Amino acid sequence: MSGTLNKVMLIGHLGDEVKMHYFDDKNCVGRFPLATNETYTNKTTNERVSNTEWHNIVVRNKAAEICEKYLSKGDKVYIEGRIKTRKWTDDKGMERYSTEIQCTDFTFLTNKNEQQQGQPSANYQPAQPQQPTQNSVVPEADNDDLPF
Repeated sequence: MSGTLNKVMLIGHLGDEVKMHYFDDKNCVGRFPLATNETYTNKTTNERVSNTEWHNIVVRNKAAEICEKYLSKGDKVYIEGRIKTRKWTDDKGMERYSTEIQCTDFTFLTNKNEQQQGQPSANYQPAQPQQPTQNSVVPEADNDDLPF
C-alpha cells in the first residue's frame, strides 16, 4: 500500500457539554471530551478492572451547531475522524502538545428525542443527507462501567 491512513472511530459518552467558539467569519468550533471504557477481568486476582480513556473531540461549523443543540453530558455518540496533534508555547515559554480528534462524521446513539419518545437516533455525515442508516446500529454496552 503506497498511501497512509489517519482514521479514528470511537463510541463513548460525553464527559461535558459541547463548548462553542465563534469566529468573525461566521465559522465556529465545538469541543467536548469523550470517554471510552475498557473492562476486563484480572486473571491473577479475578477482579473486574475498568479503564477509561478520554478523547478531546473537535467538530466544526454546522456539525458543531448540531452537536451543541442535541448532545449533552452523558449522551452516547459514535465519532469518526482523524487524529491531530497541536503544538504551542504557553505563557511560561514551555512547549505544550494537545492531541485531538477532528470529527468528520458522527451518529447520536442516544439523544433527547430517543430517550423521551423511543425514536431512532440522528446521523450526521457532511457529504450526504442527514438520515439514520441500518449500519449505525451498535449493540448496547453494560452501563456498570460508566465513568460518571
